[in-house]
Amino acid sequence: METPVDLAAKIRDIPDFPQKGILFKDITTLLKDPDAFHCAVDMLTETYRDKVVDVVVAVESRGFILAAPVAYNLGAGFVPVRKLGKLPAESIRVDYALEYGTNTLEMHRDAIQPGQRVLIIDDLLATGGTVAATVDLVERLGGEVIGLAFLIELLFLRGREKLPGREILSLIQF
Repeated sequence: METPVDLAAKIRDIPDFPQKGILFKDITTLLKDPDAFHCAVDMLTETYRDKVVDVVVAVESRGFILAAPVAYNLGAGFVPVRKLGKLPAESIRVDYALEYGTNTLEMHRDAIQPGQRVLIIDDLLATGGTVAATVDLVERLGGEVIGLAFLIELLFLRGREKLPGREILSLIQF
């Protein structure tokens, strides 16, 4: 996908974060650049503008930064998926593996209504564990996942393989 701004050039690499051996893709350098941030949000929005999207779901916390403005632009609701113990109302949860450990995600039990069309947005597709867990939560509540969108995809980790048959968009690929 061609962009009016070189989004990949706005990403900073941080070696050995959050642990030794991981090369962290820091998006804060893109977010602080108004042109790059607008470009990324606009590209995500325009990709889904002609599709019916009832709810945009995002994973804590960097996914929120991108998903909230996209939901606003699409006239859709926004639903946060949080780490264990962060949601105040009755929730459902799923445990999953990520590239350097395990985690638990939660979503409010009343966040998605059966039949709602859901777009899931996160900052990064790596091994696919986080987004697969999020898809599981949405589908357990009866939502229809119509797309998965990411700012960055780390191709060498082959996260797409955990998401067969899914429509996947990534703006930047490393």
